[in-house]
Amino acid sequence: MRLFVSIDLPDRLAEAVAEAQERFADAEGLRFVDPEGAHLTLFFLGDTDSDRAEEIEDALERAVAAAGVDPFELRVGGFGVFPAMEYISVVWVGVRDGGGAAETTRLHESVEDQLTALGFEGDDHEFTPHITLARMDDARGKDLVQRVVRESDPDLGSFRVSEIRLTESTLTDDGPVYETVASVGL
Repeated sequence: MRLFVSIDLPDRLAEAVAEAQERFADAEGLRFVDPEGAHLTLFFLGDTDSDRAEEIEDALERAVAAAGVDPFELRVGGFGVFPAMEYISVVWVGVRDGGGAAETTRLHESVEDQLTALGFEGDDHEFTPHITLARMDDARGKDLVQRVVRESDPDLGSFRVSEIRLTESTLTDDGPVYETVASVGL
């Protein structure tokens, strides 16, 4: 199983994600994610034996308890890129300051603590809460992406976060297919 821990966007924000992607529609070399599967990844576990799912779910329950985060409003907005404007591999929309960024970061840190204790490898870079819009396969559209990111500050809306999910990602020729393995309430 290829697993990650996520906060999933509600279906009603899929249209806002698609509208945000439209701003980059003329940028060649971009591969857009399916707005219906938009999510914020808290931790990527990668390929994992299916018999570890219960152990992972228990760790997520401990992580939520340790984070001390109650249900909160998450406000999605503002563009960004990874790793840098000069070399773009991912185009994303972020979480507004004061709009759930602190709670999301606390959840990430707690989830990472629990899952690295089980032997999973943590990130080697600072956590930035974001929802991926597209991946850049080549630099043909880089100038347009840079301009849109610099000149736009979209607000995609907000939603109430009341759970995190352990999600299985199955890679297909048509893109990844996501299935919830477990949900842990805040």
